Amino acid sequence: MQFGKFEDQNKEYVITRPDTPRSWSNYLGSTTYGAIITNNAGGYSFFHSTAQGRFMRWRPNTLPMDQPGRYFYLRDRDNGDFWSASWQPVGKPLKDYRSVCRHGTAYTIIESEYNNIRTETTYFVPLEREFECWMLKVTNNSKKSTSLSVFPFVEYASHWQLWMDWVNLQYTQYIIEMKIVDSIINHCTNPFLPIVRGDFAADPQSRHTFFALTGADIAGFDTDREKFIGPYRGYANPLAVENGKCTNSIAAGDNGCGVFQADLDLKPGESREILVLMGIGQAEVEGKAAVREFSDLSAARRELERLKSLWHSRLSAMTVETPDPEFNSMMNVWNPYNCLITYAWSRAASLVYTGERDGLGFRDSVQDLLGVLPLIPEEAGKRLELMLTGQVSTGGAMPVVRQYSHKPGKEKAPEEKEYRSDDCLWLFNTVPAYVGETGDTGFYRRVLPFADQGEATVLGHLRRAIEFSLERSGQHGLPCGLSADWNDCIQLGPKGESVFVAFQLRFALDTYARICDLLGEKNEAEWSRSELKKLDSAIQKHAWDGKWFLRGFREDGDIFGSCRNDEGQIFLNPQTWAVLSGHISGKPANAVMHETHERLATEHGLVICDPPYEKTDISVMKAALFNKGMKENGSVFCHTQGWAVIADAMLGNGERAYKTFRASMPAAYNDKAELREIEPYVYCQSTHGACSPRKGASRLPWLSGSAAWSFFSATQYLLGIRPEPAGLRIDPCIPAGWKAFRVSRRFRNQSLDISIDNKDGVQKGVREIILNGRRLEGNLIPFDQMKTENSVEVRMG
Repeated sequence: MQFGKFEDQNKEYVITRPDTPRSWSNYLGSTTYGAIITNNAGGYSFFHSTAQGRFMRWRPNTLPMDQPGRYFYLRDRDNGDFWSASWQPVGKPLKDYRSVCRHGTAYTIIESEYNNIRTETTYFVPLEREFECWMLKVTNNSKKSTSLSVFPFVEYASHWQLWMDWVNLQYTQYIIEMKIVDSIINHCTNPFLPIVRGDFAADPQSRHTFFALTGADIAGFDTDREKFIGPYRGYANPLAVENGKCTNSIAAGDNGCGVFQADLDLKPGESREILVLMGIGQAEVEGKAAVREFSDLSAARRELERLKSLWHSRLSAMTVETPDPEFNSMMNVWNPYNCLITYAWSRAASLVYTGERDGLGFRDSVQDLLGVLPLIPEEAGKRLELMLTGQVSTGGAMPVVRQYSHKPGKEKAPEEKEYRSDDCLWLFNTVPAYVGETGDTGFYRRVLPFADQGEATVLGHLRRAIEFSLERSGQHGLPCGLSADWNDCIQLGPKGESVFVAFQLRFALDTYARICDLLGEKNEAEWSRSELKKLDSAIQKHAWDGKWFLRGFREDGDIFGSCRNDEGQIFLNPQTWAVLSGHISGKPANAVMHETHERLATEHGLVICDPPYEKTDISVMKAALFNKGMKENGSVFCHTQGWAVIADAMLGNGERAYKTFRASMPAAYNDKAELREIEPYVYCQSTHGACSPRKGASRLPWLSGSAAWSFFSATQYLLGIRPEPAGLRIDPCIPAGWKAFRVSRRFRNQSLDISIDNKDGVQKGVREIILNGRRLEGNLIPFDQMKTENSVEVRMG
C-alpha cells in the first residue's frame, strides 16, 4: 500500500493520504530554534534543547496520534460547520476531505480542500531567526461568497523543562502568565524572575515566547486553554470554534494557549493569506520586531526561498544517477537530509526521543559526522573539534556533550564504572574521514583541550584513545567491555572482554599507524604496529569459534556468540568488523561473511544476533528484556547494515552488498508502507526481525546511526567515491547488472562529473580512469591534478 511519492525535482516527499500508519514527520529550524512537524500538523517546538527548552506542549504515544500541534481551525460562519487546515485534529471523513502534505528540506506544506474551501499552509523557520512562520492561504473554490472564521492555535507548556511540565503540576500550574501586548500574545513562565538573555542554561529565569498574527484583523483571542477547548472536550471540537467566537480569555496559572480569531469574507475564486509568527522573546521586544520584519507576507516568501536555496545547495554536494530510481531518491535527497538532521539533533529530538536524552551523545555524534562531511565539511570540522573536547584525559569520553553549556577543561570526568569501551574508538573512523574530505593534514597537529584537564594535539587525543583500551584489557589480551560496548544489553562486566571492540581497536591501531606514516612519525607508527601484532595474535587465539568470531567474554568466564551457546550463538558485529578492521581478508573473510548471511540474513536485513534470547538471565544479557525479534534481541538493527555492506564491498561481493543495502533502504518500502509503517523516506533504528509477530515493521525513525552509515557505505563503498588526503579514490562495488552510473561530486571547492562505464558487467575493479582527457595511473584522482570543473571517465573491468 502506498501513501505517498518521491518528487525529486522539488526535493520533497509528497504524502497523498493523511491516514498514514504512523505519524510521518519532518524537521524545521536549526540547533538554536528547532521544531518537529507531522503530516497532520502535530509536533512541537523548542529552544536549544527538547528537555530544557520545550515551550510548546506535545504528548507522545497517545491517541489520537501526535497531538497537539500547530493548527488552523476554519469555521463557516453561515452554517456553523468547522474543520482544520490539516486533516487532524478535527478529522473530517476522507470521502469529503482531501489532504496532501509536502515534506521538504526544513519546511512542510499541507494542502487541504473541504466543501470547496482550499487551504495551503506552509511551515518553516527563517534562517538565523528564533521564530517560526505559519503561512496560510485560503481560497474559495465555490461559486458563491463565503464567510469564514480562522483560528490559529498552539498549546503552551507551563514550564520549559519537560519533566517539570509533565510531572510537577503542584508547581508548574501556578507559574504561567499570559498577556496581550499590542495585539501580540505574550507567554511567560515565572514572570517575577529576571530575564537572562544570551544564557539559555541559566536557571531559574523568566522565559518568554510570543504569538502574532499578520495579514488580517484580529476579531478575538484566547490564552486560557480550558476556555478555548472547553470542559470534557478535545482538540477535535474546541468550544470556542464550535461557538464561532473566542472568549478573549487571559490565563493566569493552569494551562496557557495562543489563539487568534480572524474573520475572512471571500468572493468566488478569491484568496486571502495570513501569517502567524511564533518564537522566543517578549511580545513587546522580539515579537514586535518580528511583526515589523514580516508585516508584508512577501518577506516570508523570500525567506522561504532563501531557506530552500541553502538546503538544496548542501544536498547538491553529491548527486547520483543509477539504474535504481529509489536508490537515487535516497542518495540525492533523503539520506543526506536525514544525515544533516541526525547530525543536528543526535538522539535528542523526535517523536520518540522527546526529551529523555539531552545534548550530543558522544559515540552517536562522532559517527553521525560521517554522513555530513561531504555536505558541510567546515561546519562538521567545528563539531568534530567540539566532540574531541568531550574526550577526558584518561582517553575515555563523557557520555554526553551538552553543546549549549560545555566548558572544555572544566567538566567532571566520568567515574571509572561509567566508561564505555567503544566511545573514543569511533574517532578513528571520523577524524581520518574529515582529513580525507578537506585535505587538512595539519588538523592532526591542532591542540585541543580534554574535557576535564590538560590538552593534546588531535594525534595525541587519538593516542590516548588507544591507550585507554590497552590499559583496560582483560585476561585474553582483549579490550574490556566496561559499562557498554555499543550494544548496551551485553553484560560483560568491568573485566569482561569485547571481541567487537577488539576489532575496533585493531582498526584504530592500523589507522593510527597509517596517520603516523603520513606525518613522518616513524616511532609512533612502529609502536602502533607492534601493539597491532599482539592484538591480532590474541584475537586469533581466543576469539575464533570455528566458523565465526565470538562476541565476548564475561568476567566470570561465560562466552557470548559461540556455537556452544543455546541462545545468541552468532552476532553480526564481530563478523563484519573482522573484515573492516583488516584482521581477515580473502578466503577466510568470504567464509565468515558466508556464514553470517546464512545465519542472519532476512528479507529486511541482517539481524543483530541469532537465536534471540528468552531464557538467559538478564544479569547476563539484558536483550532478554525485549521480546524476541525486537531491538537488541534479534531485530534488524539498521545501524549495523552499513558495516555489512562495507565488508562485502571490500571483498568484491557487489551483488550481495547491494542486496543487503536495499533490504533496509526506506524507499524500497514506499509501496509497502503498511508493512514498514514509519516514514518511507528516512532511516530508523530497527526493524522487527523474523521472530517477531510484527516482522518487517520499523521503529524509531530519523535519529539513528543508520543514516550516516548507510550514506557512508553507499557513497564510499558501493559507488566507491572515497576521499583521501591526496585526492579521490574511485573503487565501485556494484551489481553486475549496473552497466553504467554517474556521480556529481563537490570536493574541496572543485566539481567532478564522474561517469562509470561497466559494460563488462563486473562487480568490482577499475581498469582505467581518464581525467579531463588524460589517462591516470591507478584509481586515485590526485587533487593537485583537478581543475575547477572536471570530467572523469571510469571504465570498470
